[in-house]
Amino acid sequence: MTISPLRDSETLRQQRNLTNSQKRANSETKEGVLVNNFIKDCPDCNTNLDNTCDTLVISKNVKMPDRLYERNNDNRKSILPISAVTLGVMGAIALMSAFIRRNTKINLKISNEKRLPATTRNVALNEETHQALYQMIQSPTRKTIHAGVGVLTLTAMAFMGKTFFDGFKEVWVKKREADIQKNMQEQLINIETQSFAGKIQITRNMLSEKAKEFGRYLSDDKDKILPNFGKHLQFTGRKNVTDNSSNINYFLLGAATVAGIIGLGFLSLKNLNKSKNYLEKAVKDTENKISGIIKNSTAKTKDSDKKILEAYLQSIDAKEDTIKKYLNGLTWNKSELNEFIEKLVKKSKTSTTKVNETIGGDGTPKPTFYSHVDDYRAFFYNWLLDTDNKQFKQLFFGITGLTALSYGGKLAGDAIKEVQVKKLNAQTEVELQNRLVSTELRNFKSKKDAAIQPLVNEFYKQADNGKPKEELKVMADNILLEIKNGPPFVYS
Repeated sequence: MTISPLRDSETLRQQRNLTNSQKRANSETKEGVLVNNFIKDCPDCNTNLDNTCDTLVISKNVKMPDRLYERNNDNRKSILPISAVTLGVMGAIALMSAFIRRNTKINLKISNEKRLPATTRNVALNEETHQALYQMIQSPTRKTIHAGVGVLTLTAMAFMGKTFFDGFKEVWVKKREADIQKNMQEQLINIETQSFAGKIQITRNMLSEKAKEFGRYLSDDKDKILPNFGKHLQFTGRKNVTDNSSNINYFLLGAATVAGIIGLGFLSLKNLNKSKNYLEKAVKDTENKISGIIKNSTAKTKDSDKKILEAYLQSIDAKEDTIKKYLNGLTWNKSELNEFIEKLVKKSKTSTTKVNETIGGDGTPKPTFYSHVDDYRAFFYNWLLDTDNKQFKQLFFGITGLTALSYGGKLAGDAIKEVQVKKLNAQTEVELQNRLVSTELRNFKSKKDAAIQPLVNEFYKQADNGKPKEELKVMADNILLEIKNGPPFVYS
C-alpha cells in the first residue's frame, strides 16, 4: 500500500503538536518539493522503450497484488434499514397499546387487596430560590417579600461572582497551557532532529552499501565480482515465532480459573445452606415466643399481646394456615379472636400498604407541596425573616463564608490539578516521542528496503541474463537515485 507523502510517519509526528498555520506551511513546503523533484524535472523522453525500462528499472513480468481485485459487495438495499426501523417502532407502539388494553382489563377484575394504592404527587421545593418564590406567592407579606428579594439578589451576586472566578481560572489555565506547549515544542525539536537525522543516515548508508555492491559487480576486475550476489538479497518480513510455553500457560490459567469457579460455587452453596439454617433457627425461636405469649395471654394483656403477636407473625412471613394454627389457641372472646385472625390473614395477603400521610399525603391524586432545602441561602432567608435573631445572622455568615471558602479552594485545586496534569501529559508525550525514534527509524528502514530490494533483485536478474554492463550501469544509477529520492520521503 502506498503511503501519501503528506501522511507519512514523519509528517504525522511533526504535525501532532503544530498549530493550523504551521501545519499548512509544512504541507505547502512538501508539496513544493514534490513538484520540483518529480514533476518539473521530467526525464528525457526516448522512443526506445528498452532504454526507458533500464532507466526506470522496470521488470518485464510483474503481477498485480492478488488483493487488488477483491470486492466486498453489499447487496443490501439502503432503504431496508429505514423500513426495518419504521416497522420496529410501529410494532413497539402496537405492543404497548396491547399491554395497556390488557392492563385495563386486569384492573377491572383485581381485588382490593391486590390493587396498587393511589399516590399523591409530592412537589419538592429543594431550591431556596423556588421556596422563596413560593412563599411570596402563597403568603405575600412584607417579611416574605423582603426575604425573597434578598435571596434572589444574593443568588444573582453569587452567580456573577462564580462566573468571574470561573473565567479567571480558565484564563490562568490557558496561559499555563501555552507555556507548557512552548516548552514541549522546544524539547520535541531535538527529538524530531534525531529522527530526521537518523533517516538521512539510513539513506546515506544504503547509498554507500549499494554503490559498493554495484561497483564491484560492474568492475572489470573479475575477482571482485561477488557470484550470485543477488540471489541472497530477498526481502523477508519478521517471522512469526510460536512459543509453546505460552500455550501451556494459557492451559494452566484456564484450569485454575475453572477450579476457582467450582470452589467459589461450592463455597457459595455452603454459605447459602448456613444462612438457611440460621433462618430456620430464627423462625423456630420466634414460633416458641409466639407459643409462650399465647399460653400466658389473659384479658388484661390482650391489647399488648395483639401488637406483639402481629409483629412476630409478620417477621416470619406467616401464611393463613400458620396464623390460624397459633391464634386458635387463644382463650379470648370468640368474635374478637375471629376478627383479629381475619385482620392478620387479610394483611398477609395484601400486596401493598399505605404510606404515612406526613410523608406521602393521604393518597388523594392531587399535588401537594413540601420544602426540604439544603442551601446556604436558606440561612439568609431565615435571617431576613427575623433580623433580630443574632444566631440566624451568625449562621448565615458562617455557612456562607464556609461555602465560599470551599468553592474557592475547590476552584484553586482544580486549576492547579489541570495545569499539573497538562505538564505531566506533555512530559509523557515528549518521553513517548523520544522512545518512538528507534521505532520510526526501523519503520523507515523496513519500508526503504521494501521499495529498493525488488529493484536490486531485478538488477542481478538482468546481470545473470547477460545484459551489457553499460545498460547495467544505467540501472544501477537509477536504483541509487531511487534510494536517495524514493519513498518513504524525507524532507528538510
